[in-house]
Amino acid sequence: MFGFKFGRKQEEETAPEGDYVIARLNARVQPIDRGEYFEDPLQETLQAGDLGEVTGGGTQLADEPAGIAFCDVEIRVNDLGEQTLTAIAQRLEALGAPKGSKLIIDADGREIAFGAHEGLAVFLDGQNLPDNVYAECDVNHVIAELDRLMGEKGAFRGYWQGSAKTGLYCYGASFDAMKDAIAPLLSSYPLCQNAIVEQIA
Repeated sequence: MFGFKFGRKQEEETAPEGDYVIARLNARVQPIDRGEYFEDPLQETLQAGDLGEVTGGGTQLADEPAGIAFCDVEIRVNDLGEQTLTAIAQRLEALGAPKGSKLIIDADGREIAFGAHEGLAVFLDGQNLPDNVYAECDVNHVIAELDRLMGEKGAFRGYWQGSAKTGLYCYGASFDAMKDAIAPLLSSYPLCQNAIVEQIA
C-alpha cells in the first residue's frame, strides 16, 4: 500500500472543539470527486441541521490495478447522539455511499456499518492492445457510454490510471444490473478488449 493522503482543513492552529467522526467510504474516488459527491452535500446537511461540519478528508491509495482503496471524510459533530450519527449515515447513503462503508467514532473507536450501493470496476488493458486502438479510441467515450448504458442502474464515479491498466469505477443499486447493461460496450468497443470487470462493493 502507498501512503495515506490526508488533509484536515484548519483556519486556526488548534482543531475546533468537539467530537470527531470519520466516515470511511468504500468508494474509489479521487479527492476532487470525493468533495463533489460526498463532502460538499454532507456539509450542507450538517449546517442545516446544526449537527457539525466537514473538517477534512483523505484518500487511501492501493497497489495497482485498484489504485484507490477507500476514502475518508472527517466530521466534527456537536454531539455523538444516535440522531446525529444516523443523520450522517443516511445522508451519505443517499449520496451513494457503497456497501462496506462505516462511521468510526474517534472518541472510543466504535464502528457503525452503513452503505447501500454496489460497486463495479472495469479495468482496461493499457499495454497489450494494438497501437492503433490506443491511437484511435478514447477512454472518455468509454466513460460516457458507461453512464449512458447504465442509465438509472448506476453511474461512473471515479478512475485510476496505472502503468498497465486503467480502472473505471461505477456504483449503483446492483452490480449484476450494471454489468449486464454495459456488456454491449465491452464486447464491441476496441479499447475494451481484454477488459476485466470486478465487483468492488
